[in-house]
Amino acid sequence: MNWQDIESNWEQVKDEARKQWGKLTDEELARIAGKRELLTGSVRNAYGKTKEQAEQEVDYWMSRL
Repeated sequence: MNWQDIESNWEQVKDEARKQWGKLTDEELARIAGKRELLTGSVRNAYGKTKEQAEQEVDYWMSRL
């Protein structure tokens, strides 16, 4: 799945994001609305990751969808 697919199907995909990053709230997931940069930033803030670590996690998550 590519990022355009994730963004256009965010309502279905956000449940998978919730499973991966349980610290993200429903409000954060709604605000993210499939935007990669917002997801990466939220992962960074919630889990204390570096930008590179968060980007790698998001890339890995996307590759498994």
